[in-house]
Amino acid sequence: MFIAGIDEAGRGCALGPLVVGIAVIKKENEDSLKEINVRDSKELSEKQRVEIYGLLKERLVEFKSIHIPAQELNELMPSKSLNEIEAMKMAALMNGLKNNPELIIVDCPDNVESNFIKRIRNYVDFSHKVKAEHKADQNYLIVGAASIVAKVERDNAIKEFHKKFGDFGSGYSHDEKTINFIKKYVQEKDKLPPMARIHWATNQNILNNKHQTKLLDY
Repeated sequence: MFIAGIDEAGRGCALGPLVVGIAVIKKENEDSLKEINVRDSKELSEKQRVEIYGLLKERLVEFKSIHIPAQELNELMPSKSLNEIEAMKMAALMNGLKNNPELIIVDCPDNVESNFIKRIRNYVDFSHKVKAEHKADQNYLIVGAASIVAKVERDNAIKEFHKKFGDFGSGYSHDEKTINFIKKYVQEKDKLPPMARIHWATNQNILNNKHQTKLLDY
């Protein structure tokens, strides 16, 4: 019996992609993930996540991810909620698996777990059991593994942006380095950075403040 876990990284970021990861393992081997310290990626240091990510290849049947760039989120969000976008991408990961799990456990972003399952069902082309649960990345090792896949791959994507734009931090709204970078970029370019999510309040507030300042200068 195969089981799978799905989680995301970067849902609330102001800059960079949202990454959704899926991990598949034989049910009888799930406890082996304890041996390599698998847990919710937020409970691990960057060094620990990278080490575990490398070890997952030896234990998982398969794993993969989907990167949703800021540009794609900007195009989709006027007509679709973030929950709907996540459901679409999670379903795409499920549909693309080489092995068909009998159970897929999803870390649920929706307040109502059953509603999120319904969203996913609109896009999947198989009838295996799907469970959506809050804090699944803490409660199930296989979802913790998926969270590590998503987080490591998102961190790698952010590092690629650093090579071009300099170190702007994590891309999260609570990161002072990120916010200072956005403010400076808007001040100099009069627009948001190309990897910015334009529908996020943090970015819009920075952009609006710049425009209001310009009006006051006249």
